[in-house]
Amino acid sequence: MQAQKNLIYLYCVTKTKPSQSDFEDGGVKIYPIYFQGTYAVIAKVSPDEFSEDNLKKNLTNMEWVEKRIRQHERIIEQIMKDAAVLPFKFGTVFQSEENIEKLLKERNSEFKRILENLDGKEEWGLKIYCNLDKFKESLTKEDERIQDLDKQISSTSEGKAYLLQKKKEELIKEIMSQKISEYTQDSFTRLKKVCLESKINRILPKEVTEREDEMVFNAAFLINKNRVKDLENVLSYLKTKYSNKGLIFECTGSWPPYNFCTLPEEKTQE
Repeated sequence: MQAQKNLIYLYCVTKTKPSQSDFEDGGVKIYPIYFQGTYAVIAKVSPDEFSEDNLKKNLTNMEWVEKRIRQHERIIEQIMKDAAVLPFKFGTVFQSEENIEKLLKERNSEFKRILENLDGKEEWGLKIYCNLDKFKESLTKEDERIQDLDKQISSTSEGKAYLLQKKKEELIKEIMSQKISEYTQDSFTRLKKVCLESKINRILPKEVTEREDEMVFNAAFLINKNRVKDLENVLSYLKTKYSNKGLIFECTGSWPPYNFCTLPEEKTQE
């Protein structure tokens, strides 16, 4: 029985030929396919891992997934040090180089337009977490309505105090929701001013973040490389303004600009 030939794994498309081809730490050898001003950065992969059926099976193995995604991101991040990249999602696999050439031919003008828009720009991510105990403590000290309820609770009968305590808990929950919305919106508005584009992403649960603090905001920003310092200055201001209220700012980057390039549907295993 004839062994199935290697598949072609697509990392990204760029306008500059990659300066690096060997990624020895992961045993990956990448190489480009060129068509009229664009390079598809690819590698040969084994069908034992990346055939349609085997990929589905491997995606249930978290150790395999984490290792391969880190490798995928590391290669794209290395390439983007030299040029703007149009990153493809993890696991974008084609049957042959001919299919890659076909993609470049059919989407050449679209790829060039996206890369032109991304040239000289970087994506940065911001996640805001909240220490709920610290946040609640801050509100209790600042809000007169809560302070007034505390006074009533301490000077009334046990039965009435119980009802007032319930009222206080509901009020704190309501104010916390309002203030978190207010503070994160203020942060987003200030950061948008130094960025070209922005996108609010879904909030991730603790099972994903593996943190005790609640995530209350998640966004991505596209920024000119020469304005990264401005972004850092705004973040420094926000940390000073809100850290005593229990907000924790986690800004990371630069990242491949997944949030700011509208990719065509990637038809894998063609």
